[in-house]
Amino acid sequence: MLARILVGEFGRPHPGLRLEIVGVHADVRGMGVGGQLLHALVAHADKRGLTYVHTSAAWNDHSMLRWFDTMGFTLSADRWLDCKVEGGTYHPGRDDAVGAPDGHGPGLEVDYGAPGGNDFEKLARDSADVQSMKQQDLQEIVRIDRAITGRDRTGYIQGRLDEAMNNSAIRVSMTARLDGAIVGYLMARADMGDFGRTEPAAVIDTLGVDPDYVHRGVGRALLSQLFANLGALRVERVETITALRDQALLGFLLDAGFMPSQRLEFTRPIKS
Repeated sequence: MLARILVGEFGRPHPGLRLEIVGVHADVRGMGVGGQLLHALVAHADKRGLTYVHTSAAWNDHSMLRWFDTMGFTLSADRWLDCKVEGGTYHPGRDDAVGAPDGHGPGLEVDYGAPGGNDFEKLARDSADVQSMKQQDLQEIVRIDRAITGRDRTGYIQGRLDEAMNNSAIRVSMTARLDGAIVGYLMARADMGDFGRTEPAAVIDTLGVDPDYVHRGVGRALLSQLFANLGALRVERVETITALRDQALLGFLLDAGFMPSQRLEFTRPIKS
């Protein structure tokens, strides 16, 4: 049984544990081995002050769903969305550039990235300076995240930055700049077999845009560059979790080509 601690992924306000892999030898299945492993894992999580165990499975993985039910998991209100990378090929809702009308936005500047003339070939990632995340970006990312969430999540963001610096095969994280300042960020990671996946996938943990720069195509620029990068890495699918109540994020992701996944999210309290 393998799990990792969640400290802020997917906008969750409380730390939790994510159960990613569980396996029992065929000769001893049905003898309670999985239950004993989960019991030990929950006891460890309780000592760490964690509140929930999260996990997921495909809707038609009937044996795993039965085990989740027996172990006290319930269906979460959060929903998985996914989108095929398809080599990073063009997708209108994700890759089309979006700009504020001339004379709008911070400083009432003229936006030369706005649609017009022969600008239909301009891609979203060209309308912002999208770069790989760097350690020196921490304070600006924390500032934007605090403006969005109302919480100081420096520890969580620092941890994701450390992963991006030390294990680039796992983290795919970027920032977007406009007017010379960081105005958005995206944190994603590669999953090569978690939850029984048979194809390489990337999971978006966090996506944030400075409230002063919404409707400027920053989110599209980040997604567009992410898909281009993942296409080059031969990652086949991008996934993320969103709460149904977050209608703005849900609508943005659906417009960008994401669809409801065949994967279901489950949760279980540490203390019953």
